[in-house]
Amino acid sequence: MLDDNYFMRQTLQEAQKAFEKDEIPIGAVIVCQQRIIARSHNLTEMLNDVTAHAEMQAITAAANVLGGKYLTDCTLYVTIEPCPMCAGALGWAQISRVVYGASDEKRGYSLFSPNLLHSKTLVTSDVMSDECKALMKSFFERKR
Repeated sequence: MLDDNYFMRQTLQEAQKAFEKDEIPIGAVIVCQQRIIARSHNLTEMLNDVTAHAEMQAITAAANVLGGKYLTDCTLYVTIEPCPMCAGALGWAQISRVVYGASDEKRGYSLFSPNLLHSKTLVTSDVMSDECKALMKSFFERKR
């Protein structure tokens, strides 16, 4: 059986794609029954769209694969804690579980609105946190 570290490594690969496109390096993967059904990364610069976060792209892709708007049997893996916008969308999608790598001390949903996720959504944090933080740090160091 594949574990959280396996799927987070897949998510980090997506974040690396964003890094290479000069996007903030956040990646997301949605898993259903141990199978990846959606992969995405930030596309806000490329699409000139502030809502084109990795999680938002993944939600749309997964809903298309499943043929419905609810992700009740799915897990989202994301390198950085979702922002309030993404957490709200995940709440509306009724995702079963969210697994994230590093906390976002400035813009994470848990700081502003910890109740945005669906009441039944399970959250696991700090999965491969060091690797997720390192990619973000490298990106912003390159920007300075």
